[in-house]
Amino acid sequence: MRKLLIAAALSLSTTLLQGQSPAMNHATGTFEVKVMPTGHDPEPTISSLSIDKQIHGDLEATTKGEMLAAGDQKAGLGGYVAIERVTGKLSGRIGTFALMHSGTMVPGQPYDLKIIVVPGSGTGDLSGIYGTFHIIIDSAGKHSYTFDYAFSTK
Repeated sequence: MRKLLIAAALSLSTTLLQGQSPAMNHATGTFEVKVMPTGHDPEPTISSLSIDKQIHGDLEATTKGEMLAAGDQKAGLGGYVAIERVTGKLSGRIGTFALMHSGTMVPGQPYDLKIIVVPGSGTGDLSGIYGTFHIIIDSAGKHSYTFDYAFSTK
């Protein structure tokens, strides 16, 4: 697995260095999310939560995942990591892929959130997918997304 990830990264790096950057596609839409405690926190200062999403728009999908979070939520301080499996249809392609999250909160600073497609996680017509998923939460609490993605050539 490690050799496969290194080979994929080298292939993409070579393409970018040669000035042949792959054309990125752009998807947008909305989603609803349910985050619930799993009941199996690894220790008292770390919370384990399940993630279930219904995604609409250019990506029509459902997700299932798990999040680990820590920090002082009342003070607006914390961080989380998560992985979720996305199952659905994107630009006429049907399959699955995984998203990996990493986020931190500090009062008075922008929320630092990174969500990427896990390399090598695409299946079916979504095999070879890579990219970055961005979450937008408006002042009313509605969730939307932008998703910049492409497919590696084999």
